[in-house]
Amino acid sequence: MPNPVVDWLLEPNQPSVRYLTLTRLLGRPESDPRVRATRNAIPTTGWVRDLLSRRDEGGWWGHPKHRMEPRFTSTHWVMLALADLGASRETAEIAASSELWMGNSPLQGGGVGGLGKGKGHHCYTANMVRALIRLGYREDPRIRKTMEWLVQTAHPKGGWSCRFSTPGPAESRTLDAWEGLAAFAEYPRAKWTRAMHDCVERAAEYYLERELHRQGEPYEPWYRFHWPTHYYYDLLVGLDCLTALGYGKDPRLRFALDLLRGKRRTDGRWNHDADQIDPDPEGAKWFAENPGKRPTPLTFGTAGRPSKMVTLRALTVLSRVS
Repeated sequence: MPNPVVDWLLEPNQPSVRYLTLTRLLGRPESDPRVRATRNAIPTTGWVRDLLSRRDEGGWWGHPKHRMEPRFTSTHWVMLALADLGASRETAEIAASSELWMGNSPLQGGGVGGLGKGKGHHCYTANMVRALIRLGYREDPRIRKTMEWLVQTAHPKGGWSCRFSTPGPAESRTLDAWEGLAAFAEYPRAKWTRAMHDCVERAAEYYLERELHRQGEPYEPWYRFHWPTHYYYDLLVGLDCLTALGYGKDPRLRFALDLLRGKRRTDGRWNHDADQIDPDPEGAKWFAENPGKRPTPLTFGTAGRPSKMVTLRALTVLSRVS
């Protein structure tokens, strides 16, 4: 039976979305001729082509020495988007930029994602290793070292903190420190150690017992879906992580799944709700005092309008729980 939403996702003008739809949603193997042809088109058509056109010949975006500034159009943020869009190290420019990114961010102990003197920061480090796995570096020994760092810096009771690179007090754990779980969702299970299994189980339980959203006062941005995710959390981010890790049948996902289904448009698609998540009061005050540091969103559509990437992620989640 024809499915107009899937047909929309399969349109050839965005081969990234088409490729991800074929492989992640429809389960087509990489050997499928349509998958191969679509993947080959990713660097030369659509959003990936546009991002590569803004790349400096030296391999960076924005500034040669500042990986995260300006936000969200510099190297770190663009590389995260490229990884989400199905880009690969098989493209020479992406391989060169990946090596530059890793070379500028060594982690103490031999991994990637270090800031300052190689000290890791959960949001940066875990986001980076997740992206590099997607870009084709899963066999790189630096990836293994970083995944071990995620285990070492997890809270003993499950989960992570955005603010610390070593375990903090129980109250420091936050639902918006989701990147570690997302990295494990991409890392092949065959490579997991027993410590990794235990770490993921504890972290998943931390999310499930809070139904992906119960932490302090309700925080409205968590109920707005968006892409690119950068380091921001929302309930679709949580659902994507948990269902990819095999927890789709847990009844504690009901609230989040009901929200997901309730946000579906009458035409079967989902909107991109907001380009940039509102900062907390402290952040808003800082931006008011430092207007030159206000981020520039990395956009791939219009807020309040249907999003192919949000729709693809929503349908993928629902396919895992059906």
